[in-house]
Amino acid sequence: MSSSKPKGGGNPSLHHRFIPREELQGFASWKPGAFGSAAEAAVAEAPEQQALLHTAHQAGYQEGYRDGLAALENFKRSVLQQNAAQFGALLQQFDEQLDGLEFDMARTLTRVAASIAQQVVRDELNAHPGRIARVAHEAVEAVLMSARHIVVQVNPQDHALVEAGAAEAIAARGARLVSDAAIERGGCRVLSDVGTIDARIGARWARASATVGVEMPWGDGNGMDAPEGDS
Repeated sequence: MSSSKPKGGGNPSLHHRFIPREELQGFASWKPGAFGSAAEAAVAEAPEQQALLHTAHQAGYQEGYRDGLAALENFKRSVLQQNAAQFGALLQQFDEQLDGLEFDMARTLTRVAASIAQQVVRDELNAHPGRIARVAHEAVEAVLMSARHIVVQVNPQDHALVEAGAAEAIAARGARLVSDAAIERGGCRVLSDVGTIDARIGARWARASATVGVEMPWGDGNGMDAPEGDS
């Protein structure tokens, strides 16, 4: 049986078979420039993608910036509150210390003033010892009229001065004038059956200094417990 061969005597495996058009389905013929159009479309879409990326980047930056500002503001507020509390405590402590300092200064000044006043009184007693007569006179007058057995005690060095300056008042009350070395010069003490009038210099000074809040005995410091005078 003879077989037919292609014209020209060529090898049939080296020849391509032509496919009729009616056997082709779902295929389109390739035209030059098809790939180029797809590439151009991708390039055309690239700016839009870049714009989206830029927008997303800006949005993220703005959000992070706002969060950072909020965190910074919270930190500043916390620091301010802490500093305000510490500063308030410092001011309160300073006020308390200042009040204490003012109190100490006032107390010191009052004590200095009392010391000066005490020295002035001592000087007055030394310069005018005759004033004991007026002190004795006022003490006797302060005794109740119903009092009996009145005794006026004075320092021995003041006895003559009181006797000369307050004799009438003492006699009017039927009182006796006696010397007592325990009584400091410049003061006296009146005893009676109804009570005692303490007009000693130390007691009078204690009452006067107490009115200004100073506890300073008459013989406190300076080594001068009693004024000097003529014997």
